[in-house]
Amino acid sequence: MKKYKMAKNRFEVYNKKVLKHFTNPKNYGKIENPDGVGEVGNKVCGDVMKVYIKVDKEKIKEVKFQTFGCIAAIASSDVLCEIVKGKTIEQAKKIKNKDIVEKLKSLPSIKLHCSVLGVSALKKALENYEKNKNY
Repeated sequence: MKKYKMAKNRFEVYNKKVLKHFTNPKNYGKIENPDGVGEVGNKVCGDVMKVYIKVDKEKIKEVKFQTFGCIAAIASSDVLCEIVKGKTIEQAKKIKNKDIVEKLKSLPSIKLHCSVLGVSALKKALENYEKNKNY
């Protein structure tokens, strides 16, 4: 049976880029009167992500997040915002969780679901935007 070495503290399993986005997220907050909002949660781990987007001429001009969750969830949310800002709606629809992981330079395998949650929240925000736009 393989033995796993336990980390002395929970920060040891994360690289510097992940920790930077966790400790100093640049895109945290709420957008007043957003054009789209997406919220998702994971019942197993308890993470909840909310993504707000502001769109101008089919481009995402502003994006913010509010996340209740672990280090990986907060870092994934912040990086998602960096990736999405300036993209067209169609480009944003093509973003995958691997894009978040690559930008973070890695996540522990047990935390990959955080990047999936980020993409799911974005997709819901885009769906919400398109629904509101068609009214």
